[in-house]
Amino acid sequence: MANTTSGTAIFDKNFSIDEIIEDAYERIGLQGVSGNQLRTARRSLNIMFQEWANRGLHYWEVANNNITLVDGQATYTMYRSTGDGTSDATAVYGVDDVLEASYRNSNVDTPLTKINRSSYQALSNKTSEGQPTQYFVQRFIDKVTITLYLTPGSSEAGNTINYYYVKRIQDVGDYTNATDVPYRFVPCMVSGLAFYLAQKFNPQLVQQMKLLYEDELNRALQEDGSSSSSYITPKTYYPNV
Repeated sequence: MANTTSGTAIFDKNFSIDEIIEDAYERIGLQGVSGNQLRTARRSLNIMFQEWANRGLHYWEVANNNITLVDGQATYTMYRSTGDGTSDATAVYGVDDVLEASYRNSNVDTPLTKINRSSYQALSNKTSEGQPTQYFVQRFIDKVTITLYLTPGSSEAGNTINYYYVKRIQDVGDYTNATDVPYRFVPCMVSGLAFYLAQKFNPQLVQQMKLLYEDELNRALQEDGSSSSSYITPKTYYPNV
């Protein structure tokens, strides 16, 4: 009689924080950890998630939202932290950066151009009103702001800016939680935590753990994203014609 399969594919969601910590400690030769060893591992996992944000764009953390435009208001605020007790019902939390945006009028979108600080500073009259064509993003410690140019006027009020943004990876939280990480990143998450813990508890394994971690993280980053076709067409020049 043939063996049956489990019929499920939910290991990453049933793989709790305490199991991740246990597996990482086992990789550096420690078992039966408790107390401060658990707390320092959870702290290291949170630090590693923040370090991942410096590695580039994580597509599972890309989300979409709208900003309702207000007459005469050019700058709109999103918050980088979540669960901080702020009661603003219209606020968006956990925003790390704005990737792209469009001006939306009756479900008709007009793409906006993202400009840097120097380009925005060079605009001569920042209070000019009209349909926005550009936006400037500032990333502060506690918030992210998006400033539009032109400034929306009465004709644009009530319309929206539809934008895609990068969310922050959620904190680890309780030991019984699952992580805010897709299954593709589970191997490098455990390897990365083992590397962090080796620095504290088994320094002679640091280099080995780092190599394993970087190798698995690189594979996960290459797999992340969405597949699409790309076509490159050379530009043809006809001089003296």
